[in-house]
Amino acid sequence: MQQPGLHGRHRDKDGEISRKHGNTLVRTLRQIYGQHFASGCGDMEKLSDVLHKLDEPSLSALAHDHEHGHLENKIAQHT
Repeated sequence: MQQPGLHGRHRDKDGEISRKHGNTLVRTLRQIYGQHFASGCGDMEKLSDVLHKLDEPSLSALAHDHEHGHLENKIAQHT
């Protein structure tokens, strides 16, 4: 089932984001994407635990950087 507003992207359909970056803390991702990233999730939660409940803006930003090969470098700069 396709999520609205995701422009044809599925929520990590093959598990690649979770597999590669699942241990990344929400706190780290908020340093990259801003304090509104993963609204409603705790700073110490791992991406793999919250990926399924990300809001559209958070998921879109994450998916965009992942698809363009920028996510790994951005995470590395903030850890």
